[in-house]
Amino acid sequence: MLGEAGSVRRRGESSIARMSGRGTSGADFLLRNVENALPEGELERMLEEGRPLRVKLGLDPTAPDIHLGHTVVLRKLRAFQDAGHVVVLIVGDYTARVGDPSGRSTARPQLDPEEIDRNADTYRQQAFTVLDPDRTEVVHNGEWLDMKAEELFRLARTATVAQLLERDDFAARFAAGSPISVLELLYPLLQGYDSVAVRADVELGGTDQLFNLLLARQVQQAYGVPQQVAITMPLLPGTDGVRRMSKSEGNYVGVTEPPEEIFGKLMSIPDDVMPAYYRLLLDRDVDPALPPVEAKRALARELTAHFGGGEEAARAAEAHFDRLHVEHEAPEEVEDAMLPEGETVHLPALIADLFGLSRSEARRLLSQGGVKLDGEPLSDSDLDVPAERLRDRLLQVGRRRFKRLRGGPS
Repeated sequence: MLGEAGSVRRRGESSIARMSGRGTSGADFLLRNVENALPEGELERMLEEGRPLRVKLGLDPTAPDIHLGHTVVLRKLRAFQDAGHVVVLIVGDYTARVGDPSGRSTARPQLDPEEIDRNADTYRQQAFTVLDPDRTEVVHNGEWLDMKAEELFRLARTATVAQLLERDDFAARFAAGSPISVLELLYPLLQGYDSVAVRADVELGGTDQLFNLLLARQVQQAYGVPQQVAITMPLLPGTDGVRRMSKSEGNYVGVTEPPEEIFGKLMSIPDDVMPAYYRLLLDRDVDPALPPVEAKRALARELTAHFGGGEEAARAAEAHFDRLHVEHEAPEEVEDAMLPEGETVHLPALIADLFGLSRSEARRLLSQGGVKLDGEPLSDSDLDVPAERLRDRLLQVGRRRFKRLRGGPS
């Protein structure tokens, strides 16, 4: 199953001794699937000390949900927990106001503080679908980044502009003459100060975070704090198999999506990214004896069971998928939806209201044949249709979303 090690050790039960060997608490196990662990050999040295390490992850709540890409790092954190270490989960309520510039060609839009707070609550709940709450410290970096100007000046002195411009994304933007705000330049330093505040021994992140994680060592050194080990994990490809999984790209699988969505999205991934999904999400290789479609079903069943509510929910999701995509029939149970009053219905507005989309996205789906009425594709000429045409008929948006339309003129 999804756990990378055996039973969870609770607070006060750590049995850490010499942990540099090959067991489930040793460096070989903890570094499995890791892209970078720098400085080389430093984690092994720390494990030799035989004490619980403080392992840090910062998450900026810039969106309301986490997806399977986030769980790659969360699962590695769980491996550290199961080996007896303590995870420090930093909710970046202040760094989210700056916006992580990693991999960005432009500045991130500024978020409303209330939206950040709402997202932070969701992040905490969803992170515990993987992490053990009893061995997790949850803190907000607003506790220490709401600092006086004198303290900010001291932090700003720990790095030079030339160093910060060595980052690939900053360097590319600088060379292209694209704006880089001073606030964005501060982001890596603020993240580094997080490591000072929580006295991190280890920090985890994706490969796009390597610069930030290494700069944090420099910030720790400037503040006289022991330096952390920087560990990065590979980035999970999205469901398109091309770009990394991201909500902004629309190629994600959310950990709290309905089981049918999780299963269906996983069945859509290209065959060539399945090895990465197995390795990073299930910690094993694809069974070479299985045909690709069966290997994909096994992957979808296991992840749906874990995040979607158990084995029974996964079986129901698979049956739902087969009914739609193998038997080409509608689901057995479809939720009713009431038509708006009036003789004519504006379809983009109806689709937006019923399925949580924008009207522009609804129009795009119509133009692409992604909206069907009783199985027949509609088009962008079907913007305003008689309500009578819609009443008691099955409206399908995309591959897996359905509503039975009720009401309208009799």
